[in-house]
Amino acid sequence: MQKVVALAIALAAGLAAQEFDLVVYGATAGGVMTAVSGARHGLKTVLLEPGRHVGGMVTGGLSGTDMGKGEVIGGMALEFYWRMGRHYEMDRHLQQVAWMPEPGAAEKVMRQMLADAGVTVLYGHRLREKTGVRKQGDRVAEVTMENGARFRARVFADCSYEGDLMAQAGVSYTYGREGQKDYGESLAGVLAHTRNHNFAVDIPARDANGKLLPEISAEPRGEPGSGDKRIQAYNFRVIATKVPANRLPWPKPANYDPARYELLARYLTAMTGYMGRALTMNEVGLIRIIPNGKADFNNRGGFSTDYIGRNYTYPEGSYAERARLWQEHIDYQQGFYYFLANDPRVPPALQAEAREWGLAKDEFADTGHWPHQLYVREARRMVGGFVAAQKDLQTERTKPDVIGMGSYNSDSHNVQRHVSSEGFVVNEGNVEVPVQPYQIPYRVLLPKASEAVNLLVPVCFSASHVAYSSLRMEPQYMILGHAAGVAAALAVEKGVSVQAVPVADLQKTLLDEGGIFEQGIEIQLKALARIRARFQPSAPPGKAPWARPERPR
Repeated sequence: MQKVVALAIALAAGLAAQEFDLVVYGATAGGVMTAVSGARHGLKTVLLEPGRHVGGMVTGGLSGTDMGKGEVIGGMALEFYWRMGRHYEMDRHLQQVAWMPEPGAAEKVMRQMLADAGVTVLYGHRLREKTGVRKQGDRVAEVTMENGARFRARVFADCSYEGDLMAQAGVSYTYGREGQKDYGESLAGVLAHTRNHNFAVDIPARDANGKLLPEISAEPRGEPGSGDKRIQAYNFRVIATKVPANRLPWPKPANYDPARYELLARYLTAMTGYMGRALTMNEVGLIRIIPNGKADFNNRGGFSTDYIGRNYTYPEGSYAERARLWQEHIDYQQGFYYFLANDPRVPPALQAEAREWGLAKDEFADTGHWPHQLYVREARRMVGGFVAAQKDLQTERTKPDVIGMGSYNSDSHNVQRHVSSEGFVVNEGNVEVPVQPYQIPYRVLLPKASEAVNLLVPVCFSASHVAYSSLRMEPQYMILGHAAGVAAALAVEKGVSVQAVPVADLQKTLLDEGGIFEQGIEIQLKALARIRARFQPSAPPGKAPWARPERPR
């Protein structure tokens, strides 16, 4: 009976398309800000999310926000972290923003932003595979979900990490790494030497019988500077705690096999000899402390939570293929933590520390307390009329069509783990090169006008692998989403393509809403004041909204 009802609902939904001004696909943090921004500017907006959550990585475990220089974060990204500051009552500490919120708290704030703006949010709405986008000439006319629901709009925004709507719309894109010659980038392509997150000691890649150890590729590295279709590694940003009342033991995956971690065991042993002590948990995984006795666990070192080399088919993969890879990443990373906490080959000091930690039971309740979002650091990247490249981070840092700023390192995680010419295991692909704050142009959001005139792409935007490695941080996704929502409203208001949106009008609106186009603490304070003035109730006469709280006498 339930199947019949579900089929009837799907058929009914397929009879007539729902009409909106703006359709946003993918409730990542960038998608949330795109939808809220558009709705605040009067657009009838729907946010279509394949899963059950909003916020992407911001609510999916990435609580240790990758800020770079925090003073360049403005607009709705700054508003969000200011709202998190209000959630945590940061004024008690004479602070205004909370840069490292808990996932559950962050999602609560994002859902409230969506509700306040009047955005229609529909969960369980995944784009129909292969045939989900219908175009009329150079316009996206309609999208169809797997459940049969259809949506039309004047403007569409693909805010997914994967870029499926963009791809189905016939927009040019790429994935993997360009070669150095493609855009004249010294950091591009295969690296001759990878310094960070590698093996500090030489570890043979094969056992005594000549068999390759697990988690090492037999494929050749590739020529330095050459491009390839390999993808920087994914992982889950796990939320852990030492608080006994809130701690769950590291789960043992159903298919757990300690043999797959033989390289990890040898690595830990070798590093103990090299350092004269066992590695700590903060050395086998980066630990970022967040509120209420919890921490965001990330990758660190030669063998850690990044599942290197196992995501190459993800960008172009079918939904079934991606689901398989997603589960493989869960199994690998859960097994990694279980190994540290239980295997006798782990140095006792490290094992004791691993057992002090565990999953936080007050996070991710509907996914077994494991994050609901895989950290898709990079998948497809649009190839628009303008492609941001290394020079746009380093030497050509100002833009006439600036809509926000970035400042995080060029930061790519490792791409492969292979055998060196000497027979040792080596990671390749990690890039960590500092940049000075740079301006982000509106053009990165735009497909070529010949391909789509009513589509904006704030997440899989137009950039090389090198440029994307800095621009891909969640605050920048939110900044781009803010701009996309305003641009959509201007396109609708003026009846023009997204490529013809008046940039001066877009910039003025963004600045009025706390956008930041130049670096400086004073500039950010002024931006924050504009945000507070819009959303904080007036203070009592004679008392500023953020006056120093009176202390008990």
